[in-house]
Amino acid sequence: MTCRRRWPMAATGLLCLALAAAASGQSTPPAASLGETALSDSARVLQNGTRFVVPKGWSIRNQDGAAILGAPEGDAHIVIREGGSDGADAAVAATWAAYRPGFAATAQAADRPAREGWDQTRRYRYESPDGTRNLFALALRKGEHWTVVISDLSAAVAERRDAQLEVIFNTLLPQGYTRETFAGRPAHRLDAARIALLTELIETARKTLDIPGVALGLVQDGKVVFEGGFGVRQIGRAAPVDARTLFNIASNGKALTTLMLARQVEAGRFDWNTPVASIWREFRVGDAETTRRVAVKHLICACTGMPRQDYEWMFEGDHSTAASMMQLLSTAQPTSEFGDIYQYSNLMAAAAGFFGGHVLYPRRELGAAYDAAMQQLVFGPLGMSATTADFRRALAGNHAAGHAPDIQGNVRIAGQGLNRAAISTRPSGNHWSNVRDLLRYVRMELANGLLPDGRRYIGEDVLLARREPQVTEGRDEYYGMGLKIDRQWGVPVIHHGGTAIGYRSDMIWLPDHGVGAVILINSDSGSLLRSLFRRRLLEVLFDGQPVALQELLSQAGKTQSAVAGQREQLSIPADAAAAGRLAPSYRSAELGRLDVRRKNGVTRFDFGGWSSEVATRPSKDGRLTFVTIAPGEDGFEFDVAERDGKRRLVVRDAQHEYEFVEGR
Repeated sequence: MTCRRRWPMAATGLLCLALAAAASGQSTPPAASLGETALSDSARVLQNGTRFVVPKGWSIRNQDGAAILGAPEGDAHIVIREGGSDGADAAVAATWAAYRPGFAATAQAADRPAREGWDQTRRYRYESPDGTRNLFALALRKGEHWTVVISDLSAAVAERRDAQLEVIFNTLLPQGYTRETFAGRPAHRLDAARIALLTELIETARKTLDIPGVALGLVQDGKVVFEGGFGVRQIGRAAPVDARTLFNIASNGKALTTLMLARQVEAGRFDWNTPVASIWREFRVGDAETTRRVAVKHLICACTGMPRQDYEWMFEGDHSTAASMMQLLSTAQPTSEFGDIYQYSNLMAAAAGFFGGHVLYPRRELGAAYDAAMQQLVFGPLGMSATTADFRRALAGNHAAGHAPDIQGNVRIAGQGLNRAAISTRPSGNHWSNVRDLLRYVRMELANGLLPDGRRYIGEDVLLARREPQVTEGRDEYYGMGLKIDRQWGVPVIHHGGTAIGYRSDMIWLPDHGVGAVILINSDSGSLLRSLFRRRLLEVLFDGQPVALQELLSQAGKTQSAVAGQREQLSIPADAAAAGRLAPSYRSAELGRLDVRRKNGVTRFDFGGWSSEVATRPSKDGRLTFVTIAPGEDGFEFDVAERDGKRRLVVRDAQHEYEFVEGR
């Protein structure tokens, strides 16, 4: 699976320093260490006024008129160059010539919505020869002149430096442009007319993105002003979504987990800086020194440099337990320094919840202790009676089925094998909840710890400590403890989205304005709606420029085109000759067993807890790779290899490579 970066709508920033570096005349990309290194996030302005920020630790130098930003790892560059007025294609070609003479890869080019002061945007996507690099270019026009950005990153650096890349792209602005800000504006009342503007976005998204169902809740000044549903719980059935319909809320559960921890901090059982191993003696992460340094806040701050290690629970989900996940965490090691950069680790977040459960119920199994702690300290006191981590309970009642596009772009019911695999890491997010329950939580957050009847549920200081920025996630965006703090529009917005197979969700509140929202979506195709809903909420509250609906309509067509483009690269069913050369079974030391099943010309990869039909795709060197295509469980790509007389299948995430070897 590759990481595809988006062109963000993003943040605010003041830039005032001029770029002053001599042209090098080199014909190959300079090493990052050769340039000036930014000791902190540093603003730059090019000759024609294009502004951007160089992240802390990155180098910058000028080469043939191009500003080349180098990541600390040395194998990743962002190139920014002000071009001429001969068109986007010519400007991109000239920038490649300055950065890497002789580069001749073919690009897929498409126009993108113009925003952030630019008059026109065109994106160029290149296929990496070995599949391990993210290559794209952006051509941005202001007036008659073009500015080009090239991204040439290894997949590992792209994931590790994601937040710093957001800083670069979110601050890339043309001369004279000032971002919209809502600072100092009062929020309008969410009356029927303004609520209708929000529901218009939802209904338009349901139609254009083929989303079966959405649930929405709104609160203002302590009162629920809207709760209800749109569409159906499952395609092909008439049962409607309503405020009581359960959805998988995925990583929204991280905020609930840190709330459980906060209540124990208030009770004096530990504080945010308590070393985890001083209480939980069995806790291990990486080496002894890393284990010693990890405090409670580090488990849930995305600031310890721990990389994602999701494949190892996703593929082994039918065999994993809370204890085995903590054993897996003990083998992990940070790939950046504590507090240096944002890296998102579900295993660390899971450890946060298991730690809290263990402190309260030390004799119980880790998962059971966590569930009991959440019920005692969070769900029970807040009246969240429907919220549960029990799949059987959730699926037995009023729930929304998860959906995802199939390889043809048609929305289908998504398999739930990968979601069930996440049960063993559920403190990081795998609860089922509904709008009614989640609004109870959001109202408490907006009331700084008070319940609707005026009783204090939790102290204000310990509650708000979770919102303190622990690490930068982008320009004017930060991660706290299971919560995101977004100040890019001039007003603080607290939220945390959730992504599970077939589900998208978000909980949002504006603490300075007494407004909160919950949106739950039962389709992977709802990712765009989730992000644009936050923007639309601000537009409605503060009379902002109406860009969300325009963006939705523009991006919906681009998404459909992208799906069609991916489909054209695949052979479905999988190439029979290539499939015939596969071994019947493989095993990976980290990911477990893979069985190859062939029937009626269809090839499936079966991992135990989930399985998928696979297609074949030609690679640059003429070989075929196998790609999973089941709705929601698609995109895992396997290279075919042979070594020491054994057939092998190799799958990669951004920072790891895993090998399945033939045999049982």
